[in-house]
Amino acid sequence: MPALLELICPAGSLPALKAAVDHGADGVYLGLKDNTNARNFSGLNFDVKSLAEGIRYAHAKGVKVLMALNTYPQPATLPRWHQAVDTAAGMGTGSSVDAIILADPGLMAYARKHHPNLRLHLSVQASATSYEAVNFYRERFGIQRAVLPRVLSLAQVENVINNTDVEIELFGFGGLCVMVEGRCLLSSYACGDSPNTFGACSPGHAVRWQQTSQGMETRLNGLLIDRYADNEKAGYPTLCKGRFEVQGETYYALEEPTSLNSMEMLPEMARLGVAAIKIEGRQRSPAYVAQVTQAWRAAIDSVKKDRAAYLPNPAWMAQLNKLSEGSMHTLGAYSRPWK
Repeated sequence: MPALLELICPAGSLPALKAAVDHGADGVYLGLKDNTNARNFSGLNFDVKSLAEGIRYAHAKGVKVLMALNTYPQPATLPRWHQAVDTAAGMGTGSSVDAIILADPGLMAYARKHHPNLRLHLSVQASATSYEAVNFYRERFGIQRAVLPRVLSLAQVENVINNTDVEIELFGFGGLCVMVEGRCLLSSYACGDSPNTFGACSPGHAVRWQQTSQGMETRLNGLLIDRYADNEKAGYPTLCKGRFEVQGETYYALEEPTSLNSMEMLPEMARLGVAAIKIEGRQRSPAYVAQVTQAWRAAIDSVKKDRAAYLPNPAWMAQLNKLSEGSMHTLGAYSRPWK
């Protein structure tokens, strides 16, 4: 039986990887410095040299390394994704990652053919929301773990777990999106780059901050996303979390900035047999990674010690709220008491 509630933490850089490892992660997930992963931002991610160093550092402390290859290749650039799979398997680095996280069936077929011993995880970008979909990927490509989209209630998660032998991983903390995972038509419309192929929602080349007489303005490809007063912290400009004027009123018309925090639901997730909890935030700082990892490590250890007596420590929740978007958190789709 696989271990339950592994803690999988983000590593957008080598310092972030080390922060996660040193503060209690069971595994880290990372990507290469190109659009083969869905956090294709300047200054983030790994080249072959830093990847090899990160693998050595994590493995020396018994921590798994998972590589996200979770965008969809295009015909003209397909060799780049094949090379990324080869790199993950140890070609060029001298050591293999513990698993690759894939969304594209063609890449799964390539990995299974050329690197049959490489463990495959199904990315949240594949949007597999039913056990039928999860089992399809298992039967066709041998995936061993699936990351479920953040649109399911825990009752729906339970239905998946009860009808598959694939390990199930859930997001526990971090940013949310109003779109189906990785399929942001708003970002594509504004920037001309699909997150599914370019690897970034609201890519850095389209982002601008400008101080004006009315306050700090954030723009995405020239579109005004938000305007902040002097005492407000200016956020990263994403269309879904901008403030817009609607019928004379200015407010968060699509989604108010907040973060998922399911820490209070850990006992139920343990009961269901959730294999792993994933922390979102490869674009965040090593300090963020360290603090979130530390809090979730303590919470998961507490659940494993005595599930029935578990209560989230207020100090953990306060620490996480400071790191949340808008300093607020939500249970997201996991909790639907009206159903």
